[in-house]
Amino acid sequence: MNTLLDVPAPAKINLFLHVTGQRPDGLHDLQTVFVLLDLSDSLDFESRTTPAITREDVTSSLTDAPLPTNDLCVKAARLLQQATGYTGGAHIRLTKRIPSQAGLGGGSSDAASCLIALNRLWETDLDRSALLQLAAQLGADVPFFVHGETAWAQGTGNHLQSIRLPSRCYLVVKPAVGLSTQMIFQHPNLKRDTQPATMLGFADHCKLHADHLFGTNDLQPVASLLCPDIQQSLTRLEYAGLQGRMTGSGSAVFAPINASDALPSWPSDWFQCICHSLVEHPLKNWMR
Repeated sequence: MNTLLDVPAPAKINLFLHVTGQRPDGLHDLQTVFVLLDLSDSLDFESRTTPAITREDVTSSLTDAPLPTNDLCVKAARLLQQATGYTGGAHIRLTKRIPSQAGLGGGSSDAASCLIALNRLWETDLDRSALLQLAAQLGADVPFFVHGETAWAQGTGNHLQSIRLPSRCYLVVKPAVGLSTQMIFQHPNLKRDTQPATMLGFADHCKLHADHLFGTNDLQPVASLLCPDIQQSLTRLEYAGLQGRMTGSGSAVFAPINASDALPSWPSDWFQCICHSLVEHPLKNWMR
């Protein structure tokens, strides 16, 4: 096998995101629920006999500028080479549909799909546990995509426990501007002491209040200060009778929707998409 084509890298949303503390090393303790969406980047892989890792991009006006040369995809491929001693390489073609700096996990998902797909293409035969250890070296969200299912997450986001939720439809909107995760977590106004929630409390809420989002996104107030378009997005959703929330560190927002909901209009240069949740990652069965 020399190629793998149209390999999906799905987006995610955070149904809530609580910051429950800050560690001496500066990292933050979080609680969240990750949900996969059917909005997806796609990747093509061609194996090479030399160790070179190269990448080309296909982007649109709504998925921003081309990626840096040494992006997470390239880092993931090189990390897999180092971990397994594989002497060959690969050319990666990445088609971006998930906007960057949106809190939708596009870069992390691309990296996870690179690990999973190249492990298959190169026949390096690492199991999911080994891939999770590599994913943790690439970024806080990458392990979730390797985990491959809706998950309750704690710690820095790498302590994952699978949960089952009903399939939902979501409206996802991102203003033309993005937002830096680092700026938010360094902001002095960030709330860092939310009381930890429990999985039982989350489950009870979902049973009793299925149409109302649980908890908060603690990053949202600071993000709205840094990017007023986020608050504009949330206000438009509220006027339409929808409950909106920022996902991750923004700047995208989402709202659960039903077929009967009247949806607001958005500026032409904003990203918008109606998405459905996924029960599991499309590549889950590629891992032992």
